[in-house]
Amino acid sequence: MTKNLTIRLDEVLAADTAALARVDGTSINETVKEALRAAVERRREDPEFGARLGKIIKEDRELLERLAR
Repeated sequence: MTKNLTIRLDEVLAADTAALARVDGTSINETVKEALRAAVERRREDPEFGARLGKIIKEDRELLERLAR
């Protein structure tokens, strides 16, 4: 299953993205997806991000447990 997503880019970023795609011989869509994949992977490897994520998970768990009572 896929999800459509609309993003707004300023002219310079849009042109840079199109240029990257053209040089790599891929679509703009593939170029954006690869950039997002790389960003997600960098975050997964970042200990500070992991700590912030853990805090949010704890807060959400507490909220959900409270709502379940």
